[in-house]
Amino acid sequence: MRKIIVIEFITLDGVIQAPGGPEEDASENFKYGGWIAPYGDDVFNKVLEKEMKPADLLLGRKTFEIWELFWPQHADVWPGINDVTKYVLSSTVEKSDWQNSVFLKSMADIKKLKDSKGSDLKVWGSSKLVQLLLKHDLVDELWLKIYPVTLGAGKKLFDDGTIPAAFTLQESTITPNGVIMTNYKRAGEVKTGTVGA
Repeated sequence: MRKIIVIEFITLDGVIQAPGGPEEDASENFKYGGWIAPYGDDVFNKVLEKEMKPADLLLGRKTFEIWELFWPQHADVWPGINDVTKYVLSSTVEKSDWQNSVFLKSMADIKKLKDSKGSDLKVWGSSKLVQLLLKHDLVDELWLKIYPVTLGAGKKLFDDGTIPAAFTLQESTITPNGVIMTNYKRAGEVKTGTVGA
């Protein structure tokens, strides 16, 4: 069985839209594309390099369409990106010229993929896909890069469909520029109690 690992750049108020640049995703009049740019440093780059090690990708249609225009020409920045299999959940797109792209139609297809043999499946961006994965309890790990900024609007990581779930911190790093980089692993049900009892 493969793990599904969600990797996100996220603001303090939960926004994950267009972290990399103004043209990345300006849908719904989003005005803050590129909001992670001021926070890069060597510590951040070292952790990100580890997270970018080759593994199959599971992407939503919108993220895939952005990436298929960019990464084939910038593989030197992300070695192996063109070689790994890109699984894409889409009801409208069925083919791509980007090598090793496979299109999935349903959550059943994703569950079948998760139950297959192969590398872990890394999900970058893909807000609607991530919300579906969380709703169906298919996220094994959350690798979050939490930025010291709020944007007030934009696509969010968590939505109304998120189920109650517990996670355990596996690893964390705080960069000199204030980005908290954390890896959480799914850890069963939410436990409750009374403080001080």
